[in-house]
Amino acid sequence: MAITKIYLETTMFSFYYEERSVPPYPELKAQVRRIFDLMKAGEYESYTSSLTTDEIANDPNLEKQKKMAALFVEYGIKFLDITDEVKKLATLYIQEKAISPNYETDAAHIAVAAVNGLDFIISLNFTHIVRPWTIEHVRRVNGRELYKSIGIYKPKEVLEIYEDDSGLYE
Repeated sequence: MAITKIYLETTMFSFYYEERSVPPYPELKAQVRRIFDLMKAGEYESYTSSLTTDEIANDPNLEKQKKMAALFVEYGIKFLDITDEVKKLATLYIQEKAISPNYETDAAHIAVAAVNGLDFIISLNFTHIVRPWTIEHVRRVNGRELYKSIGIYKPKEVLEIYEDDSGLYE
């Protein structure tokens, strides 16, 4: 069986170092860290892009910026390019109202994963990325434009898929 290829959107790095201690933040942080543990164990081939590094660079906490950037090396996360094809697909997502025009970067995160034929994009951005409207419209655009259908998931959903696939529920 081929290894699952995942794209990590910026929130995955941010939540790795989440400091808020009120629900649901500790649980989300634990889920994110479990995904990273599975990456280190070789269960996933992980990718991101300069979109993520650009967003991390905008974090006002310089110490957290350094810690998040160190995750790329520690977990062997590969970088994908923002090509003209990615920009074109991101524009289609916006034109098709999958993503608001105010959130071009979110559209581009999804487009990077789709153009590169990855299996999942994992995000905690429930407002613009991991929501039924976006998922359905991205599926339609990708199908029409002949891109592989990609999963757009919360960390919890990816962990459930992993547990199902590994037989942990049997």
